[in-house]
Amino acid sequence: MTVLPDDGFSLAAEFPDATHEQWQRLVEGVLRKSGKDAQGTAAEDALSTALEDGITTRPLYTARDGADSSGLPGFAPFTRGGTPAGGVVSGWDVRQRHDRADPAAVNDAVLTDLENGVTSLWLAVGASGLPVGALGAALDGVLLDLAPVVLDAGEEFEAAAEALLRLYEERGFAPEVALGNLGADPLGLAARTGRYDGLDGRMAAAAALAARCAASYPGLRAVTVDALPYHEAGATAAQELGCSLASGVAWLRELTAAGLGVDAACGQLEFRYAATADQFLTIAKLRAARRLWSSVAEVSGAAEGAGAQRQHAVTSPVMMTRRDPWVNMLRTTVASLAAGAGGADSVTVLPFDHALGLPDAFARRIARNTSTILLEESHMGRVIDPAGGSWYVERLTDELARAAWAWFQEIERAGGQAAALRDGLVGERIGAAWESRRRRLATRREPVTGVSEFPLLAEVPVERDAAPARPSGGLPVVRRDEAFEALRARSDAHLAATGERPRVFLAALGPASAHTTRATFAANLFQAGGIEPVHDPVSVDAASAAAAFTASGAQVACVCSSDAVYAEQAGPVAEALKSAGARWVFLAGRPGEQRETYEKAGVDEFVVAGGDAVAVLGSVLDRIGVA
Repeated sequence: MTVLPDDGFSLAAEFPDATHEQWQRLVEGVLRKSGKDAQGTAAEDALSTALEDGITTRPLYTARDGADSSGLPGFAPFTRGGTPAGGVVSGWDVRQRHDRADPAAVNDAVLTDLENGVTSLWLAVGASGLPVGALGAALDGVLLDLAPVVLDAGEEFEAAAEALLRLYEERGFAPEVALGNLGADPLGLAARTGRYDGLDGRMAAAAALAARCAASYPGLRAVTVDALPYHEAGATAAQELGCSLASGVAWLRELTAAGLGVDAACGQLEFRYAATADQFLTIAKLRAARRLWSSVAEVSGAAEGAGAQRQHAVTSPVMMTRRDPWVNMLRTTVASLAAGAGGADSVTVLPFDHALGLPDAFARRIARNTSTILLEESHMGRVIDPAGGSWYVERLTDELARAAWAWFQEIERAGGQAAALRDGLVGERIGAAWESRRRRLATRREPVTGVSEFPLLAEVPVERDAAPARPSGGLPVVRRDEAFEALRARSDAHLAATGERPRVFLAALGPASAHTTRATFAANLFQAGGIEPVHDPVSVDAASAAAAFTASGAQVACVCSSDAVYAEQAGPVAEALKSAGARWVFLAGRPGEQRETYEKAGVDEFVVAGGDAVAVLGSVLDRIGVA
């Protein structure tokens, strides 16, 4: 905001706005200093970052990058929020998930949550959680007219829904005070299990529940359009959105065929999305989802207000790590902030130990308090669409919406979501996307803190009771840490069998100022595979390398230093290491013109930033006989 003195004269009047071209020239100068000769748009491209779905993040956004009109909060196309007031009145709905099968344990956890800030309950019911018959015991003492209940019952959604509706009746609650979602999701279940026999019947049964809710339970929704099966299979943001849109359209067809009007059919759907630690992408995804669904509702003949998408955001299970799980607290904090800023109606923060099994009381407390801090201390709910108007976010929202719409259209051309799942189109495309991402993870171009970067070999493992088995057999379930987790598991097995971890000797040459950078890089790399680096003594040379290697107990070695020191010492040191019995000798850094010289001296492989860390670490474990 420009401050004007009393006379109305602007203090910034003598400072004209810089032009985009002036900024580009400054960028050109910086790039030249780094050895890159790029001009104009090419200079800007050099600082750009390619995202998934063909989207590129640029280093600078201006007014020309903003959307023509993202509307107003609470009005079509609902990009800025489904309601005019956003979360200003009470913040977003804090929804905690419960997976335990023991009704007494669930009841204790549920009551503790509701007493400490949670505003709705998400219960796993059936084979993957609480027995349907135990629903009443689990909800003993819960004020069902104040605490919405959301079910996740898989194939048992009909029985679970009947049990909940019966509970309302038995406890004397009028149908109009019932709140929540019965959680019918046959399409999502088919995606998870790969079972399509009887899908039409399950869809019809869910539609009957929806008709019943629309007629008698105005505060209940019957159907969840769950995009998590696609996200957990490795889908990109646009693929997740496109699959959710296609699923939503399938439900509109099913519900209207069952006799509901378009407005009533839209009112029976709640959409569930993953929120990741990529905060801007999450914000844009939720905004794009509302915009796209508004378009679907409009062309389907819905009244303007009926096109407001109801959203439930869940912090991403894919990003959760099993090693150093405490870092998950940071990931879920960023993800829940992004979900709130993106306008999600309900937010579930998964406990930091979610990937390890059933969470303990401390983990649940941290999860629910994450939303409490964001709402009560950071006042995140008091600003409507805080990202709105950001040129970057508006542009990202638009590009993501276009990519998602193209994928949605392809699914529709293939016959709709069920057909695209059954015929393998969805699985094939998501698999290709995940393979591309898997390569970025393997090369650490997408780092995972505590796993592929800055791992802690001496960490005390966090152990939890096993969670109930989830439906499987359809789309795979992936995690960002899976390749490195497999390597660490091999190291753990070796430790259990021999009493020590596999080791690598760091042959650091010259003074600390010469070798510290590459020795640190090498230590970080090898620890990511569970291989303990031995850096003792701090410096070696050709005369001392053999003895130091033998004393280390390692079977492989890595030479670390600067290029200048390499030119003088790398060859003789590599020869000494091989003579001492080193099975494999690495050199940290690019060899340049000296490659042939180093290889003749005994260097077997060069490890560099951006190399395939998983392949390197796996080969090391293979060479030293770690099963």
